[in-house]
Amino acid sequence: MPRIHFFEFGDLHWFPSFIRNYMTDFLQFLSNKTKMYKPVIPILKKGLELTKTNQIIDLASGGGGGWIWLHSELQKEIPDLKITLTDYFPNASAFEYTKKQLKNLEYRLDSVDARNVPKELIGLRTQFLSLHHFKPKDASLILQNAVDSNNAIAIFEAQERSFASIIAMLFSPISVLLTTPFIRPFKFGRILFTYLIPIVPIIVMFDGIVSSLRTYSVQEMTDLVQNLENSDHFNWDIGKVKSGPGVILHLLGTPKK
Repeated sequence: MPRIHFFEFGDLHWFPSFIRNYMTDFLQFLSNKTKMYKPVIPILKKGLELTKTNQIIDLASGGGGGWIWLHSELQKEIPDLKITLTDYFPNASAFEYTKKQLKNLEYRLDSVDARNVPKELIGLRTQFLSLHHFKPKDASLILQNAVDSNNAIAIFEAQERSFASIIAMLFSPISVLLTTPFIRPFKFGRILFTYLIPIVPIIVMFDGIVSSLRTYSVQEMTDLVQNLENSDHFNWDIGKVKSGPGVILHLLGTPKK
C-alpha cells in the first residue's frame, strides 16, 4: 500500500502535553515489558563497535522507549555504556523515572530537533519508533545531519505498512486498559483519561494506525539514503528482523574508516 502521511495527535503542537506523555509512557512500558527490541541488540552493538564509542544519543525518545531493558542487556558487554535521552517534546517525568532505574543515563529537557542535533551531542544516534513521524524531506534531513556531523545513526520501527500491522493496532486499546495500573510513575490523570474519559486508549489506537500508514519500507529508506550528499562516506545496513509476531525495520549508518 502507498505511504500516507496523515496527522498524528501526538505530533500536534496544541495537543495537551500531559496526554502525549501518557501515550509515550505506555509505549515505554510496553517496550520494556515485552522486550520488543531484543532482536536489535546485535545491530546496536555493531554500531557501537564500528564507531568505537560507548555513547548513545537517543533522539525522539518519547517516554524513554525500551532503554530500561535494553541498557541492562547491553551493559553486560559494555559496562561503561552511556545514554542521553532527547526529544522535541521532552517527557520530563518519564526521563527522570528512567534515570532512576539506570546508571550512566542523562537527559536533555530542552527541545532537541533530530534534523539539527546540537554539535556537542556526539555518539551513536538512535531513533526508536519515530522516523515515521517525519515526511521524506525531514527524514532526509535527519540522515543528512548524521552524515554531515560524521555521527553513526541507527533507526528502528516496530511496525510496518501492512494490513496485519493495522489490524494489530485496532487491539491496542485493550493493551492500554490492561497495563495502565502498572505504569510508573503513577499519575491519577492517567487513570482518569484512560478509564473514566478514555482519551488515551482511543488516541493510541488512532496514532498507531496512522503510524503504520506512515512507516517507511526498506526500499523507501534505501532511496532516502541514496539521495543524501556524501552518502558513500557511510556504510549502510537496511532491512528487517523478526520480533515475536511482528517485525522491526532497521537502518544502521556508520562512517567509513
